[in-house]
Amino acid sequence: MRLAFMGSPDFAVPALRALHTAGHIIAAVYCQPARPAGRGQAVRRCAVHVAAERLGLPVRTPERLRGNATALAEFAALDLDVAVVAAYGQILPQAMLDAPRRGCLNIHASLLPRWRGAAPIHAAIRGGDTETGITIMQMDAGLDTGAMRLKRAVPITPTTTTATLHDELARLGATMIVEVLATWPDAVPQPDTGVTYAAKLGREDGRIDWSQPADAVDRQVRAFDPWPGTFTTLRGDPLKVLAVAKTTGHGEPGTTLDDRLTVACGNGALRLLRVQAPGRSAMDADAFLRGHAVPAGTRLGTRLGG
Repeated sequence: MRLAFMGSPDFAVPALRALHTAGHIIAAVYCQPARPAGRGQAVRRCAVHVAAERLGLPVRTPERLRGNATALAEFAALDLDVAVVAAYGQILPQAMLDAPRRGCLNIHASLLPRWRGAAPIHAAIRGGDTETGITIMQMDAGLDTGAMRLKRAVPITPTTTTATLHDELARLGATMIVEVLATWPDAVPQPDTGVTYAAKLGREDGRIDWSQPADAVDRQVRAFDPWPGTFTTLRGDPLKVLAVAKTTGHGEPGTTLDDRLTVACGNGALRLLRVQAPGRSAMDADAFLRGHAVPAGTRLGTRLGG
């Protein structure tokens, strides 16, 4: 097929490569413009941009699509059979959804209608789901409301993190989109029941509330690995919490129960296994404690300075 690919982050790269390997004609790749990133704020191209250039594919990076008559005309002129969208980062106007002969397909990282929206992988782990997956969806004007052409599940285990699940779903989505274009299964409308939404995340979402049950905090840490990360405060300074393990014990929530960074939660307790102090590298808790004594009864906070 003759198609356009629209995606930006690492999640979309396996699908782009799979479509190229399958022999589809990729008339153009759309992704977000290069932007400042990192501590040095150097201008960086997104992962899809880099991958597309390595494959010798033309790349387009419009700053916006809505109200951009030039971008819409250029897209229509591509004479596409279909467009494939995977975490592009822009809402497609109706004229763009209608331009390809077979419309636009989205590689969505959830089992729709569960977890429509911006952060479905994080939401599935934090929500305690036992499975998630990929849905190949025929796009419409709604927020992830289109009919489903293919859906496959993968398990979420007690050790699953967003980092590991992200990579597994990216590979699955790549396989599934090639299959859909080869077989074009019937589109099945989404059910009206079981709809949930995964809101866009920010840094503050990673703040740990120790009054929550240990299970909930454990899911938060795993869901927010690697981004936006989870953190608490120790003696007024931020402390990133990178890995935890559930354990026994009870006490005032947020208080250490021993000198090994075992922290009481609203129900149960967690041992901090890996942490990162400001300006320092991530380290195992044992290494951290050799330079930072944290005796039993130490209070971990939720606010800087407290």
